[in-house]
Amino acid sequence: MDLQRVVEAFVLAENRLLREALVRVLTKKGDIRVVGACPYSPAVQQEIVAARPGIVVLDSSGLPLLSAKLIPRLQAAIPGLRVVMIDMDLDESTFLRAVREGVVGYILKDASAVEVAAAINAVASGQAICPPLLSMALFRSVAQQVTAPPVFCWGANHGLSRREQQLVELLSDRLTNKEIAVRLNLAEQTVKNHVHSILRKVGAESRFSIVERCDLQRLGTSSS
Repeated sequence: MDLQRVVEAFVLAENRLLREALVRVLTKKGDIRVVGACPYSPAVQQEIVAARPGIVVLDSSGLPLLSAKLIPRLQAAIPGLRVVMIDMDLDESTFLRAVREGVVGYILKDASAVEVAAAINAVASGQAICPPLLSMALFRSVAQQVTAPPVFCWGANHGLSRREQQLVELLSDRLTNKEIAVRLNLAEQTVKNHVHSILRKVGAESRFSIVERCDLQRLGTSSS
């Protein structure tokens, strides 16, 4: 008979009650072994790398760590590491942001203990887990990236990031910030921040100035 595979997990949760509850729940499962648990701290990366788990479980308080690029750093230090986020909201933008940063398990806050344990085991076996209602957001996001129109070359010359160049194209289509946010699965405030950055980089006074430059670019391209 084959020996039962044991998943080694590290629990990272700010709330002590949640952290201890997760440890108790997972420890009761014979196929999951908790190799570490702690709140967030500057030394958390070193603690996780030292424990070398196969799975890291983050709660919703770990969202700032996505911006800090903790997950890519951990995955570089521990090959094959997979990350699960639990206690999450049914929010498309948060979900897509987590996926972009390397999360492969996204579990909502109303999940039961059995569902959490099952999701961790599924992720450990190579599956990706998310609520069915968010699957469509993931498919739509990939489709939009594949079909995204080319951006204008002058954007790159002004030091615009790839995302900012993409926004330039959508601005040229007269889309509002809200419409752009929906199209790119971003928060509306994030779009506003990008627009302000574009205006500063290209030296334009308003978004309409950007549109005019795009129109001139189109005219130049069509007449050449």
